[in-house]
Amino acid sequence: MDFEFSAEQEALRTTVRRFLADAAPIPYVRQQLADRRGTSDEVWKGLVDVGLLGLLVPEAWGGAGRGMVDMGVVLEEMGRAVHPGPFASSAVGAVSALVAVGSEFDRDAWLPSLCDGSAIGTLALFEEGGRFFWREPATTAHPSPDGWRISGGKGPAPDADAADLLLVSAATDDGVGLFAVEPHAAGLAVEPLAVVDGTRKQARLTLDQTPAARVGVGDATDGLSEVVDRLLIALVVDAVGCAEQALQMAVEHAKQRVQFDKPIGAFQAVQHLCAEMLQSVEMARAGAYYALWAADSAPPEERHRAATMAKAFAGEALFRVGANAIQVLGGIGFTWEHDAHLYYKRLISLHDLMGTPSEHLEELATLIV
Repeated sequence: MDFEFSAEQEALRTTVRRFLADAAPIPYVRQQLADRRGTSDEVWKGLVDVGLLGLLVPEAWGGAGRGMVDMGVVLEEMGRAVHPGPFASSAVGAVSALVAVGSEFDRDAWLPSLCDGSAIGTLALFEEGGRFFWREPATTAHPSPDGWRISGGKGPAPDADAADLLLVSAATDDGVGLFAVEPHAAGLAVEPLAVVDGTRKQARLTLDQTPAARVGVGDATDGLSEVVDRLLIALVVDAVGCAEQALQMAVEHAKQRVQFDKPIGAFQAVQHLCAEMLQSVEMARAGAYYALWAADSAPPEERHRAATMAKAFAGEALFRVGANAIQVLGGIGFTWEHDAHLYYKRLISLHDLMGTPSEHLEELATLIV
């Protein structure tokens, strides 16, 4: 197995890093904290122009037809820049769901618009009180003369308030179904949720006999399993980039901040913190890169194990990287003016999104035992 990225992938990394530095620097990130969508039209169009929204879209529908390893290069750079907005929800979640579950009709209807950025999609699988278990939804769907009707609640649903396409899972007579719901459909209420990390918007969905169109046919469990694993991996890869940048900020501060006529990096306690942070980042990176490979090339069982293992480790270890970075930075790290809190909050959100580390360890135990 070769963990070296190709020259083409390194060129993609350089392009994405340059684009984010020029079009979406930290002042832009701060501006989007209060924005409903978390992105501007200019930056969203820029993501289209660079070809990032269609990276996972098959060529037949206008995309690049690439895999998760290529997407991982993009996501790691987005984490490094704490990039806000619905990119992963749309370009990973919605696209992967339509490819894995949707019919030719569904793909024709939505993939081109997700690829060219004219539509934003998201996936609403999880329900309050249901941990990360999505295979037995309490939300139900029943056929009606004009399609389907869905009733129930979903949340937290990422970027639902910005979405033009809500892909909602619900229990049917033949298993778990996936349904396309329009954002202004009758009986649908979208309530934005208060979140720690303002770069990742979340919402609660309430559906009351809401009209919907079924995506694909039959039980969608197997297809959605792949999508959930991809989203877990996307979270971890994003967090690796975020944690690495937090580490770099802490190390630079330790070199420059002087106490007792010495840079604080000369003190063993600070050195230990930085060494622990580096170890956590590199171990999480190894797990994330393996999971990216598994998403493209391994059997479903190994893909799921790799995604679960990566999230179980990174959810706790990278959360501590953010906390330790704040410790190294000292008092300034707790201020709104310093950028450290943006990275710390991103890593806090990783801890709980799509299951806590302890929940994924339990899942991993069931897979092994």
